[in-house]
Amino acid sequence: MTELNELFRQRLGIPDHTKLTFDILDYILEKTATAIPFENLNIISNTTKAITRENLINKILIKNEGGLCYQLNPLLYYFLVENGFHGVLVRAEVYNQTTNDWSNLGRTHVAILLQHEGQTYLVDTGFGGNLPLQPLPLNGELISSMNGEFRVKAVESEYGDYIFEYKLKYKDTEWKIGYAFDTKRIVEDVSELNEVQGIILEHKDSRFNKISLITQLISDGNVTLTDTSFTQWIDGNCTKEQIDSVRFKELAKLHFGFNE
Repeated sequence: MTELNELFRQRLGIPDHTKLTFDILDYILEKTATAIPFENLNIISNTTKAITRENLINKILIKNEGGLCYQLNPLLYYFLVENGFHGVLVRAEVYNQTTNDWSNLGRTHVAILLQHEGQTYLVDTGFGGNLPLQPLPLNGELISSMNGEFRVKAVESEYGDYIFEYKLKYKDTEWKIGYAFDTKRIVEDVSELNEVQGIILEHKDSRFNKISLITQLISDGNVTLTDTSFTQWIDGNCTKEQIDSVRFKELAKLHFGFNE
């Protein structure tokens, strides 16, 4: 068993002898979402490293940090491939819910397309709190999980041939567009994702280079920490606490295991 496979299983609490099959992918995705936070602290502190297999292992599995989509999904992709799955990485154009338009950052989201028994599925553990927690077939079928309802529809646009939509439990009454992706434009090499990281790090319209963000799903909701607030959704009830930098460090350690 490789270092990545062993350490990933340790972080998720999956025994070494457990055989990973498509039928337990929802279990793996829930474990991943509740064990590894979505966070941008390296972006804020300007301590990013190149996107390589080794650097992803070090950041997420050895230092026990989290990451953004272009870190979380490639690591999960490596883990799945090592356990017999067949898939590719794709880049996607994110829909901006604030402006009700596509972002102008380009294809900065990264997700996984898995092949299973002649069908393609979208797998994503890097979309903040909007995670399906299950593989989504590309046929429009509605998939439900503890986090809400999700689907992937065939829609031709300048951004690709499919769109991912979601309706979060307790939060959304209408479907929201998450992102569009192109199944014909796959990521040929993980080094391509350094371009994504560069945009996230430097672009004036990037959401992730302005304030610290850590968010993670928990068994009964999710928790989100920023420079100024700590928000908890528990069983549909929302509480929000205004915080300062001292409290930020306390909460980052308490809820997400960060010591810095």
